[in-house]
Amino acid sequence: MAKRADASAAGTIVIGDLEVSRLGLGAMRITGEGAWGEPPDREGALAVLRSAVEWGVTFIDTADSYGPEVSEALVAEALHPYPDGLVVATKGGYLRPGQGRWEPDGSPAHLRRACEGSLRRLRLEQIPLYQLHCPDPKVPFAESVGALVELQRDGKIRHIGVSNVSEAQLSEARSIAAVVSVQNRFNVSDRGSEGVLEACEREGLGFLPWAPIQDAARNDTVAAAAERLGTGPHQVVLAWLLARSPRILPIPGTSSVDHLASNLEASSLRLEPDEVEAISRG
Repeated sequence: MAKRADASAAGTIVIGDLEVSRLGLGAMRITGEGAWGEPPDREGALAVLRSAVEWGVTFIDTADSYGPEVSEALVAEALHPYPDGLVVATKGGYLRPGQGRWEPDGSPAHLRRACEGSLRRLRLEQIPLYQLHCPDPKVPFAESVGALVELQRDGKIRHIGVSNVSEAQLSEARSIAAVVSVQNRFNVSDRGSEGVLEACEREGLGFLPWAPIQDAARNDTVAAAAERLGTGPHQVVLAWLLARSPRILPIPGTSSVDHLASNLEASSLRLEPDEVEAISRG
């Protein structure tokens, strides 16, 4: 039986003009293995989504490529009509021609089709935050970002985000669009986006680390903090991300209500400053 959890203990962050919980939910793992197909436990997947909202999560991140299309449909099935204050963000820019295959398509025509499909599946008139899932090396980056600007002008999306970008690409995107967030890989063992995070801090953008708990158990400082606090390494690294920067919004994913409750325990964990610094040094 899952313990009572509450994301509100982590506080809030403003993304664009959207105030949301600082600990969100990534909705990739509610699909089948490898983000392919239907979940093995459909009712369990729906329960994860409903429990997250019940426990104070007000930011859910999904994508049309998760399933594909499965995650978005489950979000709508579980939560529509959406409660006030809940932000459902999604992404477009990947094709899924087969299991284990992720092929970028950042063409304006594809992004428009993808966005309109997400609107239908999520049962929304406007997507609060729509993110370019990745740069497409076959398409000029400015054209992909420009397509999102056109969708924004058409009223189909409220805010624009980018994902899997370099510092230079973020700068280019911001010269074209009012970008409000970045979603890049970032965790205790992968700090390759430190520069992008610093840019988000300077410019007041949200930074959404994906794979936030990966390799948590391999870090000795994380293990020592977990022992002191009587918790697990996953909770510690989520607490570290929350302490690392006020612009970070972790979005850990799960297919289990019990695991969701464990993740949300990080909301109320408080690391010592020297622990935060030691983990940050790697």
